[in-house]
Order: sequence, then C-alpha cells, then structure tokens
Amino acid sequence: MNLHRVYAIFLRQWYLIRGNATRFVQMFVWITVDIVLWGFLSKYLGGISGSGPAAGSGSGFNFISVFLGAILLWDFMVQVMQGITMSFFEDVWSRNFLNIFASPLRMTEYLTGFTLAAIFRSVLALAVMLALAGLAFGLSVFIYGASLALFLLILFLFGIALGIVGVSLVLRLGPAAEWFIWPIPALLSPFVGVLYPLSILPGWMQWIGHALPPSYVFAGIRAIVETGTFPIATLCFGAALALVYIAFAYLIFLAVYRKAIRTGLIARYAAESMS
Repeated sequence: MNLHRVYAIFLRQWYLIRGNATRFVQMFVWITVDIVLWGFLSKYLGGISGSGPAAGSGSGFNFISVFLGAILLWDFMVQVMQGITMSFFEDVWSRNFLNIFASPLRMTEYLTGFTLAAIFRSVLALAVMLALAGLAFGLSVFIYGASLALFLLILFLFGIALGIVGVSLVLRLGPAAEWFIWPIPALLSPFVGVLYPLSILPGWMQWIGHALPPSYVFAGIRAIVETGTFPIATLCFGAALALVYIAFAYLIFLAVYRKAIRTGLIARYAAESMS
C-alpha cells in the first residue's frame, strides 16, 4: 500500500470541504436538528416522569443520558457512513471517477483514503455534537466512562461497512441509484433498538436486530446507565460482529469492482447506467 496515494485521496476530500462552505455546513445541519429535537424531548419526558426538570438531574430514569446519548452515537455512525459514500459521490459528481480508476491506485488505497476522510468527518461532527449536547442539555460523556471509546469503535466499524456496501451498490447500479443509500440508516434504526430494548420488538425483528452490531452498543449503554454494570461480553460480541461486516463489505466491493472491469460497465458509467 502506497501511503502517498492514500493521503492524496484524503487530501482531495479535505480540499473539497475546506474550499466550499456549503459542504462544511451540511455536515452539521442534521446532527444539530437531532440534538435539539431529542434534547428537548428528553427534557420534557424527564419532567413529566418525575426525573426532574432537567431530565435526569434527579433520581429516576435518566432520559438525557439514554435518549440523547443514543441519538448522538447513532448520528456518529451515520456520519462515518456518509464520510465513505460522500467521498465516492464527489468523484462521481465531478466526473472524476474514470480518472481515479485509470491511475495506478489500488482498491485498498482508495478505500483507505475514504476511511481517513470518514474519520475526519465523524470526529469533527462528534466534537460538535458533544459540545452542543453538553452546553444545551448538560449531557456528560463521562457517565459512560472509558466504555464510550468501545461504543464508538463498534459504530465506527459498522459505519465503514455500511459505507462500503453503499458504494458497491452505486458502483453496480449506477449513479441514479444514489437514492438507495440515504435511507439505509433510517431503515436499520428500528431493528437496532436505538431508543428501546430489542425485547419489545416482534420476534422476526429481534432476529434481525441481534445480527446488527449497533444493537449491542445501545444495549450496553442502557446497562451502564440503568444498572452501572459494564457488559463486556455484549460489547466484545458486537465488536467481533462489526469486524465480520467490514470483511464482508470489502469482499462485496471487490466483487462488484471486478465485474465492472470485466464487463466494461465502469467505462459506461453514467447517470442512466443501470445494468
């Protein structure tokens, strides 16, 4: 792997963000809306449930820590996924896709550069989310302890896997299939129990939820906030499952890319290309 090529992919994404205020601001619009919406909702629920007007400042169920904390972590995973897909879409929108693949760049270098871009976007978004949630609603990340890093790692790995699968779908079906990618986090969220335990779901939804790494993250969050125990087995299983998803997503991308090369689809890449 040539690190200079990897850095070049990352540097291009950095220049795109730095040189366009619209791209920079759009990274924070929806996460700000989510933090404000769920922050006030958690505060309201805490007040009417007797947890105190500050939604968790007194005894009882801590709505701020459970609800707003879960939304914050879910948005972090979405930012990771979008860090991969948006980097790919930039090459498509700028008609730079064939130039990239006509170079000596390897697939591992290409995806690694996207991963660095995803790290940059997600860390920046996470810092903004933590600052906003802390200043506006008093959410402290210290309530989760050092386990927060493990939660973020699992979500980061799964977000990378989703991003690579999303890129594979668009590479296979063409840029017109871009709309398939945006709803993926929303479609998955009911199955992973972002705001509720999986036990309240129907049986078939629970089976799907148990196959998704984020469900173990949010189960772990609730265990820490509600009981003070650290579910090490749950998080280890979630991390191992996320690694499996990463490997599977990479194999899907390689298979789609090789088919695109072999069939000549990559040379016909256009908005109306769907075969």
